[in-house]
Amino acid sequence: MQFGIFSVSDITRDPTTGETPSEAQRIRDIVTIAKHVEEVGMDVFAIGEHHNPPFFSSSPTTTLAYIGAQTTNLILSTATTLITTNDPVKIAEDYAMLQHLTGGRVDLVMGRGNTGPVYPWFGQDIRQGLPLAIENYALLRELWEKDVVDWEGKFRTPLNGFTSTPRPLDGVPPFVWHGSIRTPEIAEQAAFYGDGFFANNIFWPKEHYQRLITLYRQRFAHYGHGTPEQAIVGLGGQAFIAKNSQDAVTAFRPYFDNAPVYGHGPSLEEFQELTPLTVGSPQQVIDRYAAMREHYGDYQRQLFLMDHAGLPLKTVLEQLDLLGSEVVPVLRKELAENRPAEVPDAPTHAARVAAVYGDGRTRQARPTSAGGNNLTVGGPYQDTPAGVATQEPRGSAFGVAATRKETVS
Repeated sequence: MQFGIFSVSDITRDPTTGETPSEAQRIRDIVTIAKHVEEVGMDVFAIGEHHNPPFFSSSPTTTLAYIGAQTTNLILSTATTLITTNDPVKIAEDYAMLQHLTGGRVDLVMGRGNTGPVYPWFGQDIRQGLPLAIENYALLRELWEKDVVDWEGKFRTPLNGFTSTPRPLDGVPPFVWHGSIRTPEIAEQAAFYGDGFFANNIFWPKEHYQRLITLYRQRFAHYGHGTPEQAIVGLGGQAFIAKNSQDAVTAFRPYFDNAPVYGHGPSLEEFQELTPLTVGSPQQVIDRYAAMREHYGDYQRQLFLMDHAGLPLKTVLEQLDLLGSEVVPVLRKELAENRPAEVPDAPTHAARVAAVYGDGRTRQARPTSAGGNNLTVGGPYQDTPAGVATQEPRGSAFGVAATRKETVS
């Protein structure tokens, strides 16, 4: 399993001091936080995408590239990449570039976004959210799978002989999770393609997410990607930890009570009862999250929200120390016990490259002299004829259950 942190990139007033950090300070802090995630032995750092105050993360790839240059093993992900309001061409290019810069330490969570005004800001209609998600993702896959794309859809201008550059690292695109907190159609989309499903279960009772995850697992099997148990599931979570549970409650309560997302609503105790938020001792967090397997089955990734609601940097780093030293090592051990052999590991670039190529030579795309004229001069790359996909359209390079092992000549 992979463990890590996700940030929604909020800039929130600290209710205990009355101070609100500047955008500049918060951006510097998030880099420090991400680096500390690796230092305490966790695997993943993910950040959301927002285009409105009080959030700062309008350019996740820029942030992740900067973090990637200062880390060695950390997997860099998004908490949401907006598939509805971003141009799929730009997503294809940006994340392939990030792959190259970080040696493949990249994946991303596709989502529709839940901020209504963002759609018209980018020239889209929120009433078309689901059709946009379906069409844009289908195009994104083509852009990563094929050297030359001819495409026409409803929501953007057609593409004629287009090549997205750079090509994915080693000929294998980033792994894609589809994130949802409420929409069964997104679980269906993830299952159709054999991608991962990330259920960010931080707001609602477990029964709601059990229905979404069960649907995803069943449809994953229906589309022939493996058994339901082989589906790739990620979960969100929240915790605030202290050696003594009452100290944790006392310290976190003012932040909870004033948080923009859930402040001034249910009490801290009520929210803990209804959701995975766990405020208490390391053992209480261990017990709560070790039980996730009973609710959702064996899964591959657990991310925690730790840096929100105005918590100061010093407190966040202390929380990461406790999570990394006293919670995650125990969870790794407990969630590995009696894990069936057929349950796949969490996806990594190296494992997915091996699934496609085995021990063979990976693709190293080398352009021809066509100069972008893919219509009349032949293929844009020396190793692939024009219009020929470098990977199979519905399978190998995207899903982790790939079995094709051949070398691109």
